[in-house]
Amino acid sequence: QVQLVESGGGLVQAGGSLGLSCVASGSIFRINAMGWYRQVPGKQRELVARITRGGNTNYADSVKGRFTISRDNAKNTVYLQMNSLKPEDTAVYSCWGNTLDNRDYWGQGTQVTVSS
Repeated sequence: QVQLVESGGGLVQAGGSLGLSCVASGSIFRINAMGWYRQVPGKQRELVARITRGGNTNYADSVKGRFTISRDNAKNTVYLQMNSLKPEDTAVYSCWGNTLDNRDYWGQGTQVTVSS
């Protein structure tokens, strides 16, 4: 089992910045990719960014150039730095981890609200 605990998020004005962190615990040796998804009410959850253990990244087109995902394997932590935030970035952001046997694990989610 893998447990993911997020921190960060909150309320920020448009154009501002926020950072999210997610710490993994449990069977962390099984984790390969980690990342962030987001969801707004009435819409499907969407990928924001993800990063492999080796550091390969991919981003949603809507956040490229504004968000940066990083990972500290020694601390079992993945980060998401969000800059130039827009109201449409408002969502519940959830940490995601995928294990070597292709199981998905999720954090509890943290609210990010961007005011215009």
